[in-house]
Amino acid sequence: MPKRTRNESQDINQFAADGVRRSTGTEPPAPSEATISQVMRPMGRRSGLKGAATLNARLTPAQRKKSAQRAAQARWGKKGSSNL
Repeated sequence: MPKRTRNESQDINQFAADGVRRSTGTEPPAPSEATISQVMRPMGRRSGLKGAATLNARLTPAQRKKSAQRAAQARWGKKGSSNL
């Protein structure tokens, strides 16, 4: 009987999923790009909102103004022009 070993790079959930795959002989369908996007979109938005609030809480009003000016220049300005 072969010795059973567990791949240490797997966590317990991956290990259990491998056991189910071996016992049923089937591979679960891979999630589609649309499903992945649908799941990840709210997660990214939530952390982006938290990050912006944290950053703005740390900056002085002058630093926030300078950052906003650079962002506006990057969005709408051309290199070398001084619209602001």
